[in-house]
Amino acid sequence: MLQGPTTRTMHHYFISEMLPVAMITAIATLVSMATARPSLNYLESHFSTENESEEVRSVAIKRLLEVFGMEDAPLLRGDKQPPQYMVDLYNTVADVDGVTKDPYILEGNTVRSFFDKLHSEQIEFLFNLSMVARSEKVLTAELHLFKLRPQASATFNRYHFCQISVYQLLNSSKMNITQGKKLLSSRLIPVHSTGWEVFTITQAVRSWMAVEGNNMGLLVTVQTLGGSQMDKKVVRFSSGRNHHKSKQPMLVLFTDDGRRAAALDNTVKDPNETPAVPDLPNLPNAPGFHRSARSLDYDEDVEKMTCQRLPLYVDFEEIGWSGWIVSPRGYNAYHCKGSCPFPLGQNMRPTNHATVQSIINALKLTKGIETPCCVPDKLFSINLLYFDDDENVVLKQYDDMVAGSCGCH
Repeated sequence: MLQGPTTRTMHHYFISEMLPVAMITAIATLVSMATARPSLNYLESHFSTENESEEVRSVAIKRLLEVFGMEDAPLLRGDKQPPQYMVDLYNTVADVDGVTKDPYILEGNTVRSFFDKLHSEQIEFLFNLSMVARSEKVLTAELHLFKLRPQASATFNRYHFCQISVYQLLNSSKMNITQGKKLLSSRLIPVHSTGWEVFTITQAVRSWMAVEGNNMGLLVTVQTLGGSQMDKKVVRFSSGRNHHKSKQPMLVLFTDDGRRAAALDNTVKDPNETPAVPDLPNLPNAPGFHRSARSLDYDEDVEKMTCQRLPLYVDFEEIGWSGWIVSPRGYNAYHCKGSCPFPLGQNMRPTNHATVQSIINALKLTKGIETPCCVPDKLFSINLLYFDDDENVVLKQYDDMVAGSCGCH
């Protein structure tokens, strides 16, 4: 379910925790350790390097999956096309690089789509929701049905409207009995129309998620305004059996996995606490992570470069994830680099705390006080459109993945 844009204020104490954008930078270095080509002498003296490098790479990729809320990378079987609805939704909420246009266009942070598993000749549907975590909060659930053009029949011109009703099946053996089904949504639609019809069925999906085994499926009935059964040739819906895949019946869930709320709760902590970024050596670029040549030029004399934002491109294809990620193919996470020398100018976007710390350091009033650090002071979220292990298409929003700007903190 979409919402109107709102304004979101960014918190500034990012130095206090290990944020995803910092993890991406650390993982880039970890992966590079595994892929850097050692010299012949090094190989001769360290026979276990290859195994150790593979282990480091495995740990790095596993940590990157955790950033994206996954235990393992999904295994995609065959050439699958995502539903056009999900592609259009992705293009609505994200720019070409996957960066969120507005963090509150979506009510939650996850949209999941499911295809019907029954393929019944009746207008009956069953959706497998096993990929949805119990902790995921269902905000809105929609049944998407594609209404086909009516076939000519004796009753073709007799009716202009019909009553479409969607029921939750309470007992699969009693779907034609009133006690065996529960009305979820009902409305009038033009008989001669064609295109997608969307019905809200949130109540049913919440009950399925609350009690395992409650999911008996859905039943759709088509009646005249007088309550009699409508001719099936007049009002027809596309099914997964005889019609194009792009018109398959689909369940769409708008959910929230709680990651956004947790991130906001943990944003403000002790500003003197430094993030636990691994102290790793400078090594060649890792596949999937590309820093600019300019940033490499400054590695030897970073003190001369004042705090600024530099590119850090994450390429999903080189990481090996292009088989299940639909969009984007990669994104620029950026990273912050440079010194924060006294006096701190406004171009360095310093906080008041950083300004005071810089003064104390310059005057040497207290031992052990370092200069402020160059860190992201504005972070943006990105969106991923991907296939899960059950070949359902998921649109997920991940907070704090792109360094929008850098400052001295």
